[in-house]
Amino acid sequence: MKNQNAKTFFLIVVFCGAILGFSGCQTLQRDIIASVADEETHAKLLELEELIVRLDNAPASRQNTAQARQQVTALRGSVVNSAIDGILTAWSGQLSLMEGRASDARRDLQRSQSVSPHNVPAQVLSFRLERDLPERLAMIDRSIAIERSSGELFVERGRALFEMNRFSESVAAFDTAFVLLVAKPFYEDVYRAQRDNAWELRSLEQTVARRTMDIVLQPEITWRDLIEITQSETDLLRFMTAGRNFSSDTLFAQLLDRGFIPRTQDATLTEWPGTRPAPTDVVLRAGAAWLLWHLNAENRANRDLLTRYSTRFATMTNPRSPILDLDIHSPFVDSILGCVEFGFMFLPDGRNFMPHERVAGADFLAMLRRL
Repeated sequence: MKNQNAKTFFLIVVFCGAILGFSGCQTLQRDIIASVADEETHAKLLELEELIVRLDNAPASRQNTAQARQQVTALRGSVVNSAIDGILTAWSGQLSLMEGRASDARRDLQRSQSVSPHNVPAQVLSFRLERDLPERLAMIDRSIAIERSSGELFVERGRALFEMNRFSESVAAFDTAFVLLVAKPFYEDVYRAQRDNAWELRSLEQTVARRTMDIVLQPEITWRDLIEITQSETDLLRFMTAGRNFSSDTLFAQLLDRGFIPRTQDATLTEWPGTRPAPTDVVLRAGAAWLLWHLNAENRANRDLLTRYSTRFATMTNPRSPILDLDIHSPFVDSILGCVEFGFMFLPDGRNFMPHERVAGADFLAMLRRL
């Protein structure tokens, strides 16, 4: 019975390719696969697909991919259908790519395409192997022109557009994918966060200079990055530059010498260390607050703001900090309390400032805009 089903599948796919040039055939191909595979195999394929898709949200490691590989091997040993074998081989290639073995992934791609031309997992693998983003997007669009009902292809389009900083288009691609993949809700579970991130970032496409967009998207930034964003997107450094364009390192040195950048970002210290920070140091929330508050005082021409809170505490008998993780004797007390009171920065949990957390590019740009 299995051999007869395999022959039926082969004849239908050949007929579809000859008559329609595979235009619109991939939907039919998936339907045929579902009918050829027995119910148990189909359920295992869906379980394996979910496992592999969810690995996109997990750190790639041999431990994380081992279970998926075991399932691929088990299914490959029990299935004689070439279409399913092609899909399993493509998924094996995706696992290899997650593990950083691109050459193995390319071999799996070639084998998958040879036994099952045009299967969607192989197309996804081919996209991910293409490092040139414009070419990757062109490949995806060519595939979508043939098969417009494949949600998996629209997921890849959303991913590629996000990497190209085309956030509005990325949102549209993800939304289309989620509608098409309503029967596979795990895709939305995995990619919803990236879609929502694209939604938040879409407003930056027209308002942020292209040269700073890459910095804005970073999960952490250095002092050099911070100065680049500040100089490019605001006039807050004009008192130093007078409209001229200085290098970030030059401005870092000047800001450090004039006290706009702290000697340390350790808010638990009560005395300044003798060390000198570098422009490549990662910016922490304490350091960002220090710079923002000093820029605020400078641009308001009000140096009294720099001691606004410590002066008050000095007159109290038993002063207590309104922020749980901020010591009133910390050199950062004025900067942190000022940034929170003025709304430039917030308490992440409503009680603590978390001064040692790293600052993301998008978060710092939002702070600058509030300032």
